[in-house]
Amino acid sequence: MGSGGLSRRRFVGTLAGSAAGVTLPAATACDDAPAPADTADAATSESTGPATRPSAQTESREPSGPHPLYLGTYTSVQGGGQGIGLATYDPATGAVTGTGTIPGVADPSYLALHPDGRTLYAVNEREDGAVTAVRLADRKVLGSRSTGGAAPCHLSVHPSGRWLLSANYGTGSVAVHPIDASGALGERTELVTHSSPAPGPGQDGPHAHQFVTSPDGRHVLAVDLGTDTVYTYRLDQKAGTLGEVARAQAKPGAGPRHLTFHPGGRYAYLANEVDNSVAVCAYDPGTGRLAIGEEQDTGTGSGTSYPAQLVVTPNGRYAYLANRGHNSLARYAVEAKGARLRLLDTVPVSGDFPRQIALSPDGALLFAANQRSSTVSVFHVDEASGELRLAGEPFGSPVAVCALPL
Repeated sequence: MGSGGLSRRRFVGTLAGSAAGVTLPAATACDDAPAPADTADAATSESTGPATRPSAQTESREPSGPHPLYLGTYTSVQGGGQGIGLATYDPATGAVTGTGTIPGVADPSYLALHPDGRTLYAVNEREDGAVTAVRLADRKVLGSRSTGGAAPCHLSVHPSGRWLLSANYGTGSVAVHPIDASGALGERTELVTHSSPAPGPGQDGPHAHQFVTSPDGRHVLAVDLGTDTVYTYRLDQKAGTLGEVARAQAKPGAGPRHLTFHPGGRYAYLANEVDNSVAVCAYDPGTGRLAIGEEQDTGTGSGTSYPAQLVVTPNGRYAYLANRGHNSLARYAVEAKGARLRLLDTVPVSGDFPRQIALSPDGALLFAANQRSSTVSVFHVDEASGELRLAGEPFGSPVAVCALPL
């Protein structure tokens, strides 16, 4: 696809408010940010009570001190950032403090962490798409590699830590890169373009929007908004090549954007950007087949809104959906061991155009990157009820399109 698709992704929701007058504190060096927290400890810690009023037992089990927060932006738009934003957050209060920038990374609109916690990866969402690796110990940029397509908008690291998966929105393709022992990227080993089925209503071609590994690690799944399809592949972990094993068709014109798995691994939730819906999907680990269920309400009413992303709490009891346009977070109860979503309510996101959301590793905080208002909103997550409570004023971050809390 040409520049039309790229401009749609970049500028929908950007020009209206990218220069919102709030930015990260400028920094000429990156050493102000603390060293990354022990991600293994953070990932296994659990809250023993509502996040809004932690118990003494919970407080004693949580790692003390600020936790790292990495922020994605566009560097080539008015009011955008200068690279990957550096910040910290207080795990008890949710307060965010800016600490600087990792410069030299162009249009890092989506971020992912290596399983060992030592290397950060960013897409370079440009016409000549690329992915970049950054060593976190000293914030050194380890180099970039071409994705072979335009406007890469998502990336993830295979659980083995040996392969980086990326999705090229502009050209509707997915790419695989090897990761060496240092965390640096090698030359691309695979590039697959979604040439069929035909594009959905109103689409001019395929638009790969996500590339992620299933919880069982057996398959990798690519979500394509342009073809209304989720493709399942097997990844050859020796050669880094892909073999397609299944396809799941969403409703024509749904525009699937993002797939999120339930912790149980047998169900996943699909956010459909174009027709403003979500769907529960059944996943078969043996075959990699995904069965997309009936579309469900996003809680936005009759107004124009574009679902962005779903996240699920670590205990698997609640799910949250970011609604761009309605500027809300929808809260769902997860029922029947993941097989059913029940809409509970929506809350204002306290920002404009929530492009991406993420939970802290312990699930006690939810972060929303608001593209148009150039802010990151933080919410306390009540473990028992799933209710969200805003943790103070949103944090200013230029054209915030991704927040990655560690």
